[in-house]
Amino acid sequence: MDVTTDSVAINIACRGAVQRVPHPKVELFQVKNFLTAEHCTQLIEMIDRNRRPSTIADPNGDDYFRTSETCDLARKDPVVQKLDALLHDLNGINPALGEPVQGQRYDVGQEFKAHTDYFTPGTADFEKFCSDSGQRTWTFMIYLNEVEAGGATRFKVVGKTIQPEVGKLLCWNNKRPDGELNPNTLHHGMKVRKGMKYVITKWYREREWPW
Repeated sequence: MDVTTDSVAINIACRGAVQRVPHPKVELFQVKNFLTAEHCTQLIEMIDRNRRPSTIADPNGDDYFRTSETCDLARKDPVVQKLDALLHDLNGINPALGEPVQGQRYDVGQEFKAHTDYFTPGTADFEKFCSDSGQRTWTFMIYLNEVEAGGATRFKVVGKTIQPEVGKLLCWNNKRPDGELNPNTLHHGMKVRKGMKYVITKWYREREWPW
């Protein structure tokens, strides 16, 4: 049975092998070995075939704010369908609320500076990107490979830095329990110092995504 986005934290916490970051200001979880190494390799190959320069919704004048590459993954592909099924089994969110899965690749020196995943109300990007499906609720991110140096995800406000591991899932609620947006989810995809970094990102919305 699908759950509402408000019930996701309870649903996730009931699963085995799930670790919650012990901080009162954020609902942040990690699951090691969420994907197999083989599944990760398949997703990496898909990202490499169709990557393009990453963009941000609301340009801020910093051309080096997000320097990775991005790939939109076709939801009808069996590899992506398997991923979506695993995510649904974990979070119970109605799949209709999910955005298309994206993959990102970070080469040496590339990063995504400190940002939140939600859209700020009252801005042009909020009107453009939230008019149909509403705000982003939950973020699910999966590391696909080991990074030789760098590439961690840093949540500065809560003092937590997560290192990439093959198949490790990281997820968080972009809202507080009272439904307000949570600025404590500010996070930084830190620079890769050596090697390459691949991740998968899946966002969920308040209303159905117009597939």
